[in-house]
Amino acid sequence: MNQRFSFFDQAVAVSRLRLPAAVLAAGALLSGLSGCVPLVVGGAMAGTSAVVVDRRTAGTQLEDESIEQRAASAVRTNFADRVHVNITSFNRQLLLTGEVPTAQDKERVEQYVARVENVRNVVNALDVMPASGLTDRSRDTFITTKVKASFVDAKDLVSSAFKVVTERGVVYLMGRVSKREADRSAEIARGVSGVVKVVRVYELISEQELADIGRQQPPATGTSNTAPAAAPAPAPAAAPADSGAVVTPVR
Repeated sequence: MNQRFSFFDQAVAVSRLRLPAAVLAAGALLSGLSGCVPLVVGGAMAGTSAVVVDRRTAGTQLEDESIEQRAASAVRTNFADRVHVNITSFNRQLLLTGEVPTAQDKERVEQYVARVENVRNVVNALDVMPASGLTDRSRDTFITTKVKASFVDAKDLVSSAFKVVTERGVVYLMGRVSKREADRSAEIARGVSGVVKVVRVYELISEQELADIGRQQPPATGTSNTAPAAAPAPAPAAAPADSGAVVTPVR
């Protein structure tokens, strides 16, 4: 009888231990359902939380994810395993990287993804060559990680404003950035070991627009980056004429 009570007591103790975790999980679920909120990284109770900002609207971020999924589905349906294509969407601008067996396949992949709803521009960086192997892809992942870490360390950039894609040592940088940020980020990426070339696929905005974005977003805490408004900026200017896709090989 005493043994039975001990089992019961243990079960109660375990349930009490699990309760806080369940409460936290429920809180996270409610936060996810509450609409557009900043992503919090770290533990708030420990005082290490950081607000991760994105210069796209919440709706555009979801739309980019949907575009990537639908474009990837179109490629799988029409090419199966014949091609190795990576699809990255930022502000409805689609970047294609990877390898295809023929020039005709390269054109056809672009045609299929361009038909995806809400895609406004396609940057076709596919190469006609055999698909890269696991070793190359692992190396590219490592380079991407190092470039992102370098952006975090930079005091004059906001790392969350950039999307980094690496293919066979070529680093593609995406985002809505000022010319100052575009030049600075390319300079940093060039200095990362293993980088063969840097290609900027940016949507350029003026310093005034950048300052306006900074005022609209909540300040980040606990990050190693400073806000854009804190960095020295030239006199306000109109948005550059080439404020759409800017594809610039750096080296």
